[in-house]
Amino acid sequence: MPEINHTEWNTFLSNHPTAHLLQSGEWGQLKSAFGWEAVHLVEGETGAQILFRHLPLGFTLAYLPKGPVSASTPNPGFWSALDHACRARRAVFLKVEPDGWEEEGRTSTPNLQGFLPSPQHIQPRNTLVIDLDGSEDDIFNRMKPKTRYNIRLAGRKEVVVHPSDDIETFYSVMTTTGQREEFHVHSKDYYHRAYDLFHPKGMCELFVADFEGRTLACLMVFARSRQAYYFYGASSDVDRNRKATYPLQWEAIRWAHAQGCEEYDMWGIPDEATDVAEDDAEAREDGLWGVYRFKRGFGGTIRHAMTAMDRIYNPLLYKLYSWRFPASGAD
Repeated sequence: MPEINHTEWNTFLSNHPTAHLLQSGEWGQLKSAFGWEAVHLVEGETGAQILFRHLPLGFTLAYLPKGPVSASTPNPGFWSALDHACRARRAVFLKVEPDGWEEEGRTSTPNLQGFLPSPQHIQPRNTLVIDLDGSEDDIFNRMKPKTRYNIRLAGRKEVVVHPSDDIETFYSVMTTTGQREEFHVHSKDYYHRAYDLFHPKGMCELFVADFEGRTLACLMVFARSRQAYYFYGASSDVDRNRKATYPLQWEAIRWAHAQGCEEYDMWGIPDEATDVAEDDAEAREDGLWGVYRFKRGFGGTIRHAMTAMDRIYNPLLYKLYSWRFPASGAD
C-alpha cells in the first residue's frame, strides 16, 4: 500500500506548490492533534492527505479535503489504492471535496462504482475570492466605496491594527462572537496549535485591531503559495461604531499580497447568495447575511466549489449519517 510518512508527504508537496492548504502536512498535524488521523498516500504522480475520524466499534469516517493533489487527472490506480486504505480502516464512507471551482469546468471526481454526489459539504460550498493582482492601491480601489470609507473611518477613530501572538485574547473574542452569531468555536488549544504550526513557516498571521489598548477585533489568516485564506475572525461587543473589522481585514489582505499570494479566499458565504438580488441581500438580517455584506464589500468574486463525492462502504451506517446530517457537515 503506497502510504508515506509526514516528511515524505511534505517532500511530495514541494513539487506541487498550488496544492490547497488543507492538503498541507501542517494541516494534517493540526487535525491529528484533535481527533483525526492523517494518512498520506502517493500513487504515481498523484497524492492525497486523508483524514480519518475514529468511531465506536472500530469504524471510521474518511475525508479527503481539497484534493487529491495531482498535476493531471488521477489514474485508476490511485483511486484503487485510496479505496484499499479506507477499507483497511473500516471507513463507513469516504468524502472527497475536490479542489476546484465549478465554473472552471474541471473535474477531479473519481470514476469508481459507489461514488455519489453528496449533499453534505464540510468546507464552505460558496465563497468570495479577492483578486490580489496589481498594487495595493489597485486592490483597494476595487473595493466597494462604503468599505473603503469604513477603512479610513476606523483610522480616524484611532483604531490600530498590528500582528500579535496573543492567542488568549484571540480566543476570548472568538468566544464572544461565537455566542453572538451562534457559530462553532474551536478550543483555545486548537488555535494555539494552529498558530504554532503555521506561523513559524510564514504560513499564518494573527492580526488584532485595538483602540486605547482594548482589542476590538481579531483574525487569523493563512497562506500557501498563491492562495490566502481567511479562516477565523471575530469582533467584540464594544465600540462597534469604530468599524475595526474593516482595517483589520484590509491588513490581512495586504499581508497576503506581500506574501506573493494571487488570491484571497474569504472562506464562506450563504449558499443562497447567488440567487438573491442585490437589494434583497442588503435588507436581509437573518443568518450570515451581515457577514456576507461585509465580505462582499472587499470586492471579491463569488465562486462555487465542486460537488463533494461520497464513496460508500457501509450503506446502513451511511444512511444513519445522512439522516443525522441531512444538508451539511461540520469540521
